Amino acid sequence: MPKKTNKTASKPASRAAAKTAAKAATKRPEAAFDGMTAERIATALESIAILLAEAATDIEPEAAESFAAADAFVWHPDGRLTPVPRVSRVEISLLKGVDRMRDILMENTERFANGYPANNALLWGARGMGKSSLVKAVHASINVNRKPADRLKLIEIHREDIESLPGLMELLRSSSFRFIVFCDDLSFDGNDASYKSLKAVLEGGIEGRPDNVILYATSNRRHLLAREMIENERSTAINPGEAVEEKVSLSDRFGLWLGFHRCSQDEYLAMVNGYCDHYGIKLAGDELEREALEWSTTRGSRSGRVAWQFVQELAGRLGVRLSGK
Repeated sequence: MPKKTNKTASKPASRAAAKTAAKAATKRPEAAFDGMTAERIATALESIAILLAEAATDIEPEAAESFAAADAFVWHPDGRLTPVPRVSRVEISLLKGVDRMRDILMENTERFANGYPANNALLWGARGMGKSSLVKAVHASINVNRKPADRLKLIEIHREDIESLPGLMELLRSSSFRFIVFCDDLSFDGNDASYKSLKAVLEGGIEGRPDNVILYATSNRRHLLAREMIENERSTAINPGEAVEEKVSLSDRFGLWLGFHRCSQDEYLAMVNGYCDHYGIKLAGDELEREALEWSTTRGSRSGRVAWQFVQELAGRLGVRLSGK
């Protein structure tokens, strides 16, 4: 019968051999490099350098190709840009009661798209009055007759990801495209210090905002801070004026302020009628007005959002599909 190997006995022998090899390597460091000449090391390093150079040259074409894949993207703080094939938006002709803000933002965006100086924009004011809808509608309108290489790219960054904004700027800086970086419902509360990343990008940082990037933000607050937060800072600070200056100055760094206010009854009804005409919803004029006003009363508000919610309710009740949105 074959003899069984003594595994227990072989382990100490292996350990002893390992210790002997380690001592030998300590006494003779050059032994670790036996068989590898200086020439072979140089060749290996040269190969690594070539591979790194090739990888670096491949980054820009890949980025350009990815930006060409869509007109809109969502930024993730881990460095990913997710393309948005179909942006949820409203036709610019359907935005009622915001004519002046629409014209100003359109002119500013068109100048930027054509390579001329333009301002970062803060759209602030009443809820549901079409601030974010206007940004998306202007972006789409600017791109209508543009060649693929000249189309503006819309990149949405979420409020909670503002701290990663400098990383996004670094990624966009080397691109040949022009970008609108858009943050919806931007505001800051409590001891939130992420606004400093935004301030550095808007103005004041060493690198600043890239020439091919413009920032648009929407907020219900003119100074991006809750009023009670500002008052609390003033009441508890040694120097009340300086206590809130740093945070309040954030909104000052937007060169363009566009204020949105609550709409009148006539403007609200114009919004409802515009949606109904666009989507082919048929209802007698008097009945449509009565139901629309009743809907706004139950909501306690008149706004573009309330008008759209009423139209969705009406279309569903009448069996009309809201296609072409």
